[in-house]
Amino acid sequence: MIPSTQEKLPVIGLGTWQTFDVPNALQHTSLMHVLQQYQPLKNGVIDSSPMYGKSEESIGELTAMLDAKDDFFYATKVWTTGKKEGIKQIEASAKKMKRKVLDLIQIHNVVDWKTHLETLRQWKEEGRVRYIGITHYTDDMHDELVKIIEKEKLDFVQFNYSIFDRNAEKKLLPAAMDCGVATLINRPFGEGKMFAKVKGKPLPDWAFKAGIDNWSSFFLKFIIAHPAVTCVIPATANPAHAAQNIKAGEGVIPDAELRKQMIDLVDDL
Repeated sequence: MIPSTQEKLPVIGLGTWQTFDVPNALQHTSLMHVLQQYQPLKNGVIDSSPMYGKSEESIGELTAMLDAKDDFFYATKVWTTGKKEGIKQIEASAKKMKRKVLDLIQIHNVVDWKTHLETLRQWKEEGRVRYIGITHYTDDMHDELVKIIEKEKLDFVQFNYSIFDRNAEKKLLPAAMDCGVATLINRPFGEGKMFAKVKGKPLPDWAFKAGIDNWSSFFLKFIIAHPAVTCVIPATANPAHAAQNIKAGEGVIPDAELRKQMIDLVDDL
């Protein structure tokens, strides 16, 4: 749920870093099948950026082919310096994604954030964007993100968080909750590195009893169990993986005791 409006979002969204950066997206049927996995969720987040190559264009081309193209929550970013360049880039993103109104525009990696925030606030007042926010992807920027969301009125903050990288629990997640800011979680699998750490290792019986039958579900359920987490955005171009990710948002959500067991397990690996 988005704190600023109480609008509901599914807890599992879709990141597009590298996975949607393809030429001639309509020729990549797997990407269409990925989007179709999210379609029934209603308001499923699709997160992109001008930094992600052709991802915005791919999203626009593919979703335009779907009857329920308006059922997604379209999020992208501004990633440049200067007011004029920022406006130019945002307008280009909206055109590529084929949206008259974008659901969320975020200032990517807080680049020239004060300049772009002024523009985004104006666009929000004019109804050209519904929500605004900021992003980063490294632990050493968490303190800066905290300072910004405590000072500025924002709807979203996006950052890295996983069971192997819990730095956000120290200040950023609590600050987001205190400030009423929705959170998008990137790098939930450590760009795939977490699967290498558990390769060949079976899940314990207590995980299966809790309805966790694969490692991606294990990783995602840990994240969404934190009360300050709004949505996790794992990137994938594999429809089966997309379906598995979405399923992690269903069923039992780990309580504090189960989260502790999960942490103890990965810390011992």
